[in-house]
Amino acid sequence: MKTAVELPGSLSVNWLKEQYLRKTLTPEMVILEIIDRAEADAGWNIWITPPAMERIKPYLDRLASVDPASLPLWGIPFAIKDNIDLAGVPTTAGCVEFAYTPVEHAAVVERLVAAGAIPLGKTNLDQFATGLVGTRSPYGETHNALREELISGGSSSGSAVAVARGQAAFSLGTDTAGSGRVPAALNRLVGYKPSLGAWPTKGVVPACASLDCVTVFAHSLEDALTVDAVARGAHEADPWSRPLPQPQPRLPRRLCLPSGPLGFYGPYASEYASAWEAAVQKLKGLGIAVEYVDVELFSEAAAILYEGPWVAERWAALGGFIEANPETAFPVTERILRSGAAESYTAASVFHAMHKLQALKLQARKLLRDAVLVMPTAGGTWTRDEVRQDPVGTNRDMGRYTNHCNLLDLSAVAVPAGDALAETPFGITLFALADAEDLICGTAELFVRRGAAEPVLTTLVAVCGLHMRGLPLEKQMQACGARFVREAASAAKYRLVKLPTVPAKPGMIKQPAGGASIQLEVWELPLAAFGGFAASIPAPLGIGKVELEDGTEVPGFVCEAYAAADAGAEDITAFGGWRAFLG
Repeated sequence: MKTAVELPGSLSVNWLKEQYLRKTLTPEMVILEIIDRAEADAGWNIWITPPAMERIKPYLDRLASVDPASLPLWGIPFAIKDNIDLAGVPTTAGCVEFAYTPVEHAAVVERLVAAGAIPLGKTNLDQFATGLVGTRSPYGETHNALREELISGGSSSGSAVAVARGQAAFSLGTDTAGSGRVPAALNRLVGYKPSLGAWPTKGVVPACASLDCVTVFAHSLEDALTVDAVARGAHEADPWSRPLPQPQPRLPRRLCLPSGPLGFYGPYASEYASAWEAAVQKLKGLGIAVEYVDVELFSEAAAILYEGPWVAERWAALGGFIEANPETAFPVTERILRSGAAESYTAASVFHAMHKLQALKLQARKLLRDAVLVMPTAGGTWTRDEVRQDPVGTNRDMGRYTNHCNLLDLSAVAVPAGDALAETPFGITLFALADAEDLICGTAELFVRRGAAEPVLTTLVAVCGLHMRGLPLEKQMQACGARFVREAASAAKYRLVKLPTVPAKPGMIKQPAGGASIQLEVWELPLAAFGGFAASIPAPLGIGKVELEDGTEVPGFVCEAYAAADAGAEDITAFGGWRAFLG
């Protein structure tokens, strides 16, 4: 069966949904093309259980009687890392002898299928999800999607390359130490790692159960968050899951960048360093305050994962199998797993590490309050030949900027940030506290949008009255294409008066001395609409520079000083803001 439209090389959730609604494409057409692509790329070692129509057909048949508009992922094909259960299909975790056939889906797969998504098959991985290089599998080394001689990144190697090669619209990976982020960076994808417990891990072969996350690879943050909206939520049978709200993108007060020089590695170290500097310049142009911070605490946390007793958690999960089946695992994988059984890892050493980690978590919470940390996702890459020559050292380098994340209970999203050189992608990762996923989403959205071919020029605008969310003139902001960014406060230099107008509105007047901090909202407004918006504001109000509490200045609503002398004006500064006054 031929497709009614030619499928693009990269598949996206939104594009497929649009085609289905227009009836220019059917899920069966898409699956047939994906099967052809997977067969053509068989030598890339992407799949362990590749897409096959006889296995996929029951999912297609189910959708035939369902309205495409009724399910958020109707007909969307996705790939599953082979340490995540798909009912009736062997789960190998990259080890033939370990394989078992589950009778039910993993919890997250069950949710996606219920939302209409079509599971394609099981993808290759670094064995037992132990590795960041994508070469540690008896099913073959997964090739990089853009340059075959380079590594794909691991451990979710096949999941990333399946999406990058147009064999899935999105895919599931897992992330304990960076496996949902490194492959994204090396294959020019978005890798979204929700907070610990936000997605259930029931039905996932554990690496470190207390740190494991299920993740998503996609071509856009929008697609990743569409999947997140379905996958997220506590599960009554999963002791590690917890109720965390779906993120609503907003911007942080600060971007935290590493204060010291970063280490880059591999054959393109200098190109990666240049790509990072270009990304930093772009970050500085986002209109968010940038602060350089000491990142030693993140290095200290990362060391706990593989250089401390936490590696014993991997042995707790898989030690029984390794002991019963010696020399069946990849030699480097078995060596890493067995290191968790070292006599030096006593119960006391585990508690020492837990206590140190708790102190580091406190430091991280203070540092990242209303902030986003930005680092390179990877400081370089390697050829597959180079990894074979030094499997441990090269893998260690790949985790340099990732290993700290789950130990410190952070959320993260890896996004493309240009190329280090031709067909060699570079990416950055944004980190935030577990309860602040909103911030990484808002920052990633802004960063990616600023990199579009036709960027929309915008300005920040501080509003203090009727234009705030939920108040009568919010619709004017929306009509101008404005987007809410964050709540904020002015510097303690202002007086707030209620003006004798109909409807009543506030006027914020900067004082030559003294004054108070006033609660505000910061919005982002397209520059094309800014002039008309400013011209529509009646006297004594206008747009001027508003100083925020962090010392930065943004355009915003101000009031002429003479208005305070009006007999009908009321000083309401003591309320600290218009909302508080209304309340």
